[in-house]
This record gives sequence, C-alpha cells and structure tokens, in this order.
Amino acid sequence: MEIDEAVAWVQSNLPQTILLIGGILAMAIAIRYAKDKDGKYVVLTAAGFIFGIGMVIEAVAHYSEWNTFAAVLVAVTAFALIVRPFRNVNFSAVLALLLMVVVYISLGSLNGVMIADAVDLTFLSEGWPRIVLSLIIGAIVYGICSFMEALVKLFGKLLNLWPVLLLLGIICVAEAAMMFFGSDSLSDFMDFDAIRERLGL
Repeated sequence: MEIDEAVAWVQSNLPQTILLIGGILAMAIAIRYAKDKDGKYVVLTAAGFIFGIGMVIEAVAHYSEWNTFAAVLVAVTAFALIVRPFRNVNFSAVLALLLMVVVYISLGSLNGVMIADAVDLTFLSEGWPRIVLSLIIGAIVYGICSFMEALVKLFGKLLNLWPVLLLLGIICVAEAAMMFFGSDSLSDFMDFDAIRERLGL
C-alpha cells in the first residue's frame, strides 16, 4: 500500500483508527502501570498524552460525521490519556502565583491615574495596597481554579484507575473492530430506555 493510499484509507476509517490506537495505548498504559511503573510506562504515558491531543483535534473537526457513541468514546479516552501525566500537578497554585505577579507589575502603571478626575489610584501602585490587592486577586483566582481543577482531577483519577483504563481500552478496541467490519456499534446492544428509567431520568 502506497503512502497516498494509506492516508486515504486512514481518512476514510478515521474514527475506528483513532479508537483502535487510543484503546491499545490505554490498555498498554494500564497493564504497564499494574505490572511495573518503569521507563516503558513513562514512554507510554507520554505517547498517550500526545495521541490524546490528536484525538481531541480530530474529534472537534469530525465528530458530526461519526456516530454519537464513537464520538463520546473518543472524547472520554482522549481526556483520560491527556489528564494522566498531570493528575498530581497543582495548576491552580501556579496560575494564581503567575497572575499575582502580573497584577503586581500592572498596578505599578496606576501611578498618577485618576478616575473621572475625582479618584486618584496612585495609592494602589505602591506599598501595602499594591501587595494586598495582588494577593486578593490571586486568592480569588486560586479558589475558582481549585474548584474546577478538583472536578477535572476527580474524573481524571476515576478514569485513570488502571482497571477502569483497561476496560476503557477494551471497549475502544471492540468498538473499532465492529466499525472496521461494518457491524453495529456497541451502543446498539445497550437498552438506553431501561438505563434512563433506572436513573429516574
């Protein structure tokens, strides 16, 4: 198969190809994590992160052309692969600290600035008011980001429990195989009406 033919084949089988590769990566990461968190695990995690970003890009561009179950499966798998390397990184603190520095520097430009020729903002450009205002803004941003980060990490950690990640990978590969062979989607075997009834929806 020539390169042009291979590219055309991948483009015509994009969702199942993405699901197959993403599923294999998810399974490999889960198995390696359960077996031994060595250099191969780190390489697989990095590969999963990079491929996860690619999954997101392709999903955003083509999701309307795919069946809903495949699109959701791609999105969930991509999220799990992307979040995995950063589950224990405190982005809120880093972002808040960065913003505090930016605010502190920016407040220096208020020296001599007047609002409606009545309120002089110079006091905010120096001393304790400048420091306190920077801290307050940083604390507000930290609080908001911490809440959002906690939600992301909660779902990320649940999806990245190795048994869950392994199951997710198996489902991806199974869905991809069914799509390659032109069979029904796994979702066709699910009774969504019964599920909604049980959940009271």
